[in-house]
Amino acid sequence: MANLKEIRDRIVSVKNTRKITEAMRLVAAAKVRRAQEQVLRSRPFADRLARVLQNIQSRMQFETADAPLLRTRDVKKITLLAVTADRGLCGGYNTNIIKRTEQRYGELKRQGFDPDLVLIGRKAITFFQNRSSQYKIRASFQDLEQVPTSKDAESVTSEVLAEFLSESTDRIEVIYTKFVSLVSCNPVVQTLLPLDPQGIAEEDDEIFRLTTKDSRLVIEKDAAPANQQSELSSDVIFEQSPDQLLNSLLPLYLQNQLLRALQESAASELASRMTAMNNASDNAKELAKNLNLTYNKARQAAITQEILEVVGGASS
Repeated sequence: MANLKEIRDRIVSVKNTRKITEAMRLVAAAKVRRAQEQVLRSRPFADRLARVLQNIQSRMQFETADAPLLRTRDVKKITLLAVTADRGLCGGYNTNIIKRTEQRYGELKRQGFDPDLVLIGRKAITFFQNRSSQYKIRASFQDLEQVPTSKDAESVTSEVLAEFLSESTDRIEVIYTKFVSLVSCNPVVQTLLPLDPQGIAEEDDEIFRLTTKDSRLVIEKDAAPANQQSELSSDVIFEQSPDQLLNSLLPLYLQNQLLRALQESAASELASRMTAMNNASDNAKELAKNLNLTYNKARQAAITQEILEVVGGASS
C-alpha cells in the first residue's frame, strides 16, 4: 500500500494544478470577450468600406479597372501566410495549422509551383525554422496582441502588399483557423491576393459571442446583421477617377480581411485553450477524487493493521 504522506502530497499537488488550469480557463474566457468586443467595434468601418466599394463596383466593371490588387497574372510563385499562436496549452490548435500548411506546401510543390512562407506566431516560426532546409521562409511575425488590432494587421499587410506589388510573388494564400464553435475550429485556406471583386459586397458576416448556458461558459456564432450603411446616391460625383479610388481603398479592404482572419484565429485559439483547460480541470478533479479514495483505503488498512497488532499483543 502506498505511503499515506505520498498520497496526501499528491492530492495537494493535483488540487493546486486544478486551481491553475481553472484560472487559465477564466483568463481565456475574458480574452474571448475582448475579442468579441473588438470584432463589434471594427464592424462599422468594415461595413462603410464595403458599401463604398459596392457603389464603385456598380459604377464600373472591376475587370477593366487598372488596380494591381485585382489583376491576375500567370502564377509561378505562391506565398502561404500561416497563422498560429505564440503560446501552447490550446489543444490541437497549433498542430492543425502546421499540418495544413505542410500539406498545402507539398501540394503546390508537386503541382510545379514555387511556394514560400510568411509565418505568424512563435509556434509556426519555431517548427518551420527547424526545418529550413525543406521550407523557404520569406518573413515572420510574433508577439502580436493576443486580441488582434488593426495595427497588427497593418504590419502584416504592408509585408504581403510589398511582395505582391513587386511581383516577387503571384498569389498569397492565408491559412488560418476558422472559428466554428467552442469545440470545433476548422483550418481553412483562403486566397488573399489577388482580391476577388465578387466577395467585396457581402451582405452579412458572422460574429462570435461568449454567453452562459446552464451555468457554464459557451461560445456561439451567429449571423451578423446585414450592412446597415446607406447606399450612396446615384447622382454622387467622385472627384477622383475610379482607378484612383480603388487603389486607395483596396489596401484598406485587404487589411480588414486580414484583421478578420487574425480575429478568427484568436477566437479559435482562446476557445481551444478554454476547452483544454476545462478538460484538464475535470481530469484533475477526477484524479483528486480517485486519490482521496485510495488515501481512505490506505488509511483504513493502516488502522485495521494497528488494531490487529494491539489485539495480537493483548492476547499474547
